[in-house]
Order: sequence, then structure tokens, then C-alpha cells
Amino acid sequence: MTSAIPDAVLDFIEIGEGPSARRIAVRHRAGQGSGQGPGLVWLGGFKSDMQGGKAVALDAWAGERGRAVVRFDYSGHGESSGEFADGTIGRWLEDSVAVFERFCTGPQILIGSSMGGWMALLLAREIKKRSGKASLAGLVLIAPAPDFTEELMWKNFSPEVKQEIETKGFWLRPSEYGDGTPYPITRKLIEEGRNHLVLGSAIDLGCPVRILQGARDPDVPWQHAFALTHRLPADDVVLTLIQDGDHRLSRPQDIARILAAVAEIG
Repeated sequence: MTSAIPDAVLDFIEIGEGPSARRIAVRHRAGQGSGQGPGLVWLGGFKSDMQGGKAVALDAWAGERGRAVVRFDYSGHGESSGEFADGTIGRWLEDSVAVFERFCTGPQILIGSSMGGWMALLLAREIKKRSGKASLAGLVLIAPAPDFTEELMWKNFSPEVKQEIETKGFWLRPSEYGDGTPYPITRKLIEEGRNHLVLGSAIDLGCPVRILQGARDPDVPWQHAFALTHRLPADDVVLTLIQDGDHRLSRPQDIARILAAVAEIG
């Protein structure tokens, strides 16, 4: 008889000082012994949290195999403190770096969904710059949305929406997810996001990359994933286009593809 898989441990870490101080919620489990493969780090999407279907499925898969896994909520998301409207790409990257440095040891695979795909690319760059206790083994990107604040939001907004953001400082965007409550797109989010754009030049990460993209994604068009592949080195980069896939890619068959991509890297 096999023993039950223990639940992941819930921790909180403090990041920032003064008005920017926030408490980040992290769920993590340690690897069980050597030879289990790289650890896994989940990077969620814009307005999502670590209790979503893909993140929970990844955690369960890792637990069954004795693999280390870390997932967390950005500030203003889920169980972490802070206001969503105060968030920027730079702030959420700071959250990601702090969690990675605190909880990860040895080779790691970054798994990023939507905005988390952009975050994974930015975090990977930071990992390469540092000589910490953890390293980069590969990336699995799900409907990745690098540069979305500029390419998928600002460039597609109507003149009226742009003017509202510039004059009021925010625009309440209707939501088709969650409880349908509109959420703010702030001028700070758009302007600060321009400091982190990656699609304008080559992205050399030095590790395998697997990208899964739905052809019927209404939020991140498949052409966006193609644009990303053109910025990545040709060796060991695989793009899988799921013809009937939407943005979430959270059906059982989609999750199976995601886990297979993780297993392929290591």
C-alpha cells in the first residue's frame, strides 16, 4: 500500500520596505531523495492564483514523483497581500526572484502560464546573472504573453481607453474570467511594463524551451507565440500548436501535454 502524498507546505515571506512592503504566499514541497529530476517552479498568469487547475495538477504530479515544486501568488493576487492595482511587471518579477532565491536549490524548470510566460523569461534572465544555489534546467511556457502590456493591451486599446488611462490613471477592464468583476488596467502597469519588453531582441537562455499554444486563444493569439520563437535560439525550442485549444489550456488533455513537456525536459 502506498502512503498518501503530504500536502505542500504553506509559507509567507516578506518583500520590500515601507509602502512597497508585501507578504507573499508560497506553497512548496521538497524533493524526496536524489535522482528525481529538476525542481519545478510555477509562475501564474495575470489575475490568477496558485490554486488554479494547472498549478494544482503540477503540484500533484510532482508529489507523486517525489519532485520539489514551488508555486506562489504575486502581490495583489490570491493569498498574498497588496492591492492588484499597485502591481507592475517589475514588482511581480521582484516577487518571483525573492521566492526563487528563498525556496529553490539545484536545477529548476520554470513553468509559466500567460503572463507567467513573460515572468519566466524575465526570471530566467535574472537567474543567469546570479550565482545562487539554484540554476536553470528549462522552461515550459503555456500561452505565453511576453510584452502583453504593450503588444496585446496598449496597441489594441481604443483612443478612448488610452485617454482614460492617461487622464484617470486607470481603466476598468471587463472580465470574462472569475466572477466577471472588472479590474483596473493602470497607467503604471503600462508604463512600467516598457522597462521589461523582451520581443525586440534575441532571448538567449541557454536551456530547452517548450511552448504550448492554443490556436483558438482569444487573449494571446497564436501569432504571438510564433513571434516569441523567432527570438529564441533554434536549438531545443519546440512550439506545440493545439488546434482546438483556448487560452486556459486546462482541459485534462491540455494538462497531460503540459506535464509531458515538463517530463521531456527532465
